[in-house]
This record gives sequence, C-alpha cells and structure tokens, in this order.
Amino acid sequence: MIRMIGWGAALFVVLAIGVIAIIMYIGNSKVPDHLGVVDGRLAPLPDSPNAVSSQTDNPEKRVEPLPILGDKVNSMEKIKQAILAYGGSTIVNEREEYIHVVFSTPRMKYKDDVEFYIDEANQVIHIRSASRVGHSDLGLNRKRYEELKGLYMQ
Repeated sequence: MIRMIGWGAALFVVLAIGVIAIIMYIGNSKVPDHLGVVDGRLAPLPDSPNAVSSQTDNPEKRVEPLPILGDKVNSMEKIKQAILAYGGSTIVNEREEYIHVVFSTPRMKYKDDVEFYIDEANQVIHIRSASRVGHSDLGLNRKRYEELKGLYMQ
C-alpha cells in the first residue's frame, strides 16, 4: 500500500512538471498581442520583476530612455546595428519610429520582447524589455538594456 502511494505521488509530480513545461512552452512561443505604441506609450510592464522600461514609474524597473543621435533615421539605423551586434535576435516588426525585437536566451531559448519607440517630440528613444514567461530573469533584461545602450552610443 505504501509503495503504491509513493508511485502515485511520483506520477503526480511527473505529470505536474509536464503540464508546467507545456504551459511555459506555449507562453514562450506566443507573441504577446498587447505590444506596440498607443498614444506615445509602450505597453505597461507585468507585475513580475522580469522586465524594464523607460516609461514606468516603478524605480526598480525603470531605465533611462536613449537619446536620439542625429535624426530619427540615423538613430533607427544605430538601434538596428546594436541589435545585430548583440546577437540572438529577430526583428519581428519595424516601422518608421518603432522596432519590436525578440531575443532568445542561448541555453533555454526563453524569449524576451524588446521594443524601441522613437519619441521625436522629446528627442528620446523609449525602450521596453520583458520576458514572456517565468517570474525572475536574474536581471537579464536590465543587463541587455545596458549592453544595447553601450552598443547604440558607440
């Protein structure tokens, strides 16, 4: 009897892990439908700590917007060069003042959505970087922002 309970508990744990893995796989594969610019603002951040934005009031998740370098066309080109130099990315949406990029982590292939919005009126480029799944990103979105900023400013 005890042996059967042990096997039942083990089977339950294996099934639960399988269900969680499937849910994460589906969430990681689906492009969020709330991304983009609405009234000059990128989408709000999730409650989880795995995101940063230049348009949030939350000091723990806030990053500074990038300056426009020269004009909009030059800045957009420099953003694309920084994205290419960083690697592990695919540009999925590009317009005159907006880029949506998906970055994939090398080992686990987790996908993060990164958006750049050129706000000409304020002469800045807003950025939003958020993980699609999970709770913590171990600071990866902030580190990516810092590295992209460095590449952009070169």
